Amino acid sequence: MERVVPALAAVLCAGAAVVWIRSTIFRQKVAHRLAGESVEPDIWRLADEEYKRDFQSSLFAVIATAVLVIIAFARIDTVPALVASALGIPPAVTLFRRRRLAEVARISAERSEIEKKASEVLTQEELAPLQWAARLAPSDFPDLPGFEIGQAYQAGSGAMAGDFYDVFKIDEHRVGAVIGDVTGHGIEPSITALQAKYLLRTFLIQFRDPGQALEQLNSQMSELVRGDEFISLCILVFDTEAETLRYGSAGHPAAFVWHANEVRPLGATGPLLMLDPTAPYHSREMAWDQDDVAVLYTDGLAEARRGDVLFGEEGVASMIRRDPTASPDVLTKVLVEAARDFAGGPIADDVAVLVLRRV
Repeated sequence: MERVVPALAAVLCAGAAVVWIRSTIFRQKVAHRLAGESVEPDIWRLADEEYKRDFQSSLFAVIATAVLVIIAFARIDTVPALVASALGIPPAVTLFRRRRLAEVARISAERSEIEKKASEVLTQEELAPLQWAARLAPSDFPDLPGFEIGQAYQAGSGAMAGDFYDVFKIDEHRVGAVIGDVTGHGIEPSITALQAKYLLRTFLIQFRDPGQALEQLNSQMSELVRGDEFISLCILVFDTEAETLRYGSAGHPAAFVWHANEVRPLGATGPLLMLDPTAPYHSREMAWDQDDVAVLYTDGLAEARRGDVLFGEEGVASMIRRDPTASPDVLTKVLVEAARDFAGGPIADDVAVLVLRRV
């Protein structure tokens, strides 16, 4: 029995030695491969140290196996000296390599800190487009007496887009609603959209006429040299005291108003912004009665396609005619779902929809 237990332990150690040796061979190959490639020195150092660490573990397992075999089968009086000599080898190797181990520990700590910072940067990069989109197309608006508002926003190829909308109180009796679209995708159109959105707030407060506000915005935005970047934009200004709606459109797809039991298009009153810094813009006015509905959207909705056929402005108008009494929230969802069903799948372009009802 005195020999059986050490013998069994020796078998287990031998199995462990095989595992460590295989791992050592693998890590040696990796270290040699990295040594021949153009990688950072620290990466090679870590790989080399992992190889040496596994080699040391293999050595310890082999020595432990040998010691246990000696204990099981050698003469008793030779065991103490052999065991002491064998077990002293791994600690001696560790002491010899202590500086190298400390250096690798430092490198590992530094790389862990770098990886932590990289993870934080990636998290910020993931959140930034969503936060930016929330500024361009907010999910809610301040409470505005006399209005029910619904909105929908859907990014096409990514979260960063040039579509935007806004609803805000201009003064005691006027409320402004804006929807726009900057050509292109990515961070640059999003920056331009944000600039246009908040500049327009200022100009609508300064000028009572949407046409004048568009002219000022066009002049200011045209000074920003952005290559072939352009903006389509539609402005509605509701006067709750005069019960009127005044609108201006810079080359934007026709908005629609449900008024006097019919759907009326609100066409463009000037060209796209940033085409011509001196272009004139006009505005038009109509009545804004109880239960009237205004629907604004970006071109991604009307340009949803089935083959070569577009959903189109008439597709938008027909959905409004089906149930103009639906709540703005419901109507926005109906419009987006109708365009998606027409296309037979997700809409590739960015889509923004804004619906306002007078109550």
